[in-house]
Amino acid sequence: MSKTLTEIAQQLKDKDTKVQLIYAFNGTGKTRLSREFKKLIAPKNSERDESGDGELSRNKILYYNAFTEDLFYWDNDLVGDAEHKLKIRRNSFTDWILEEQGQDRNIITNFQRYTNNKLTPRFNEEYKTKDKDGNEVIVEAFSEVTFSLERGDDEHSRNLKISKGEESNFIWSIFYTLIVLIIETLEEVNPDFPETTPFDELEYIFVDDPVSSLDENHLIKLAVDLAELIRKNRSKVKFIISTHNPLFYNVLQNELGNKKANYKPEKHFKKYRLIKNEGESLDLEEQDNDSFFSYHLHLKAELEKAISNNQLKKYHFNYLRNILEKTTIFLGYKKWGDLLPQSGTEGSNPYEARIINLRSHSKYAGEEVSELTDEEKRVLNRLIRHLDRIYKPDLKDV
Repeated sequence: MSKTLTEIAQQLKDKDTKVQLIYAFNGTGKTRLSREFKKLIAPKNSERDESGDGELSRNKILYYNAFTEDLFYWDNDLVGDAEHKLKIRRNSFTDWILEEQGQDRNIITNFQRYTNNKLTPRFNEEYKTKDKDGNEVIVEAFSEVTFSLERGDDEHSRNLKISKGEESNFIWSIFYTLIVLIIETLEEVNPDFPETTPFDELEYIFVDDPVSSLDENHLIKLAVDLAELIRKNRSKVKFIISTHNPLFYNVLQNELGNKKANYKPEKHFKKYRLIKNEGESLDLEEQDNDSFFSYHLHLKAELEKAISNNQLKKYHFNYLRNILEKTTIFLGYKKWGDLLPQSGTEGSNPYEARIINLRSHSKYAGEEVSELTDEEKRVLNRLIRHLDRIYKPDLKDV
């Protein structure tokens, strides 16, 4: 039965499960779900910091989502073009891990593990400077980060403005370092002689899409590391992970679906698909732990449904191209254009290949809502039927 985001959040809260994994397309409401879930666990209180997460919230739930990245922004030094700095909007979250827990070195190590061991972030110490009016101001420690490339001879490059993907990875590395600290700290507590830790009240860790900019090799490494950390968790802390990335989902569900010491997936692990219906209602469909989620077959089903409802949009060309690319790899072709209908002796039809290229340009296909022309609908219909006719026996294995 269709539910609201708040009802979905309550459904997750009611599950007595150590880890819950959710797959959903972009635009379904994963980030909003993490916010709704936080409200259930730790409602807003009077002692809030500038991000909206007061100390009470931080003690009960930690979550990583798009709002986490909003705590970081660039000072590009447009005049001097030399002092690119990633500024940190300090709050209880950043103060906790950087100053109270002193995890800056571990953050750097984790960041380099998933990017480049030569690309080095440096947190600032406290220093004095002047504002635009010439007044002296104090810049607090751990409020800025600069990045440079090490040259292997005690020298490094001038400050760099890193890519958006590297920036997202750096922010995730801060959060991931905190998760490691939490699990390790709680694991060391002797139940016979319990000691107070900063994490005693923590109930949930909610992770929403930490991997949007990683290449596949680093993405797999991150998923394996996260799964191993979750399996090590013997505390009361529960994990909820949501993603739109099929590879990340599949690696996590494979890792978390395998029995390990002190970890039984049939007891500790649930996985779902979050589906957006008409209007604002949603369904959270629980998936069989023995089944393998086939993202590309799901895309195929979405295309079939769009045809049946006469609701084809431009972003459906992205779905088609995704299927073609993965099927190309599976069947051993050199390029996905080889799978298109052949045009006499000249190979694939260049017109249809061009249409797919032009209409699958959007970085986030789920946000593309433009209508198709009648000709584009005809081409898309034909290509989907072509997949049915020629490759359907093989799609079950893609």
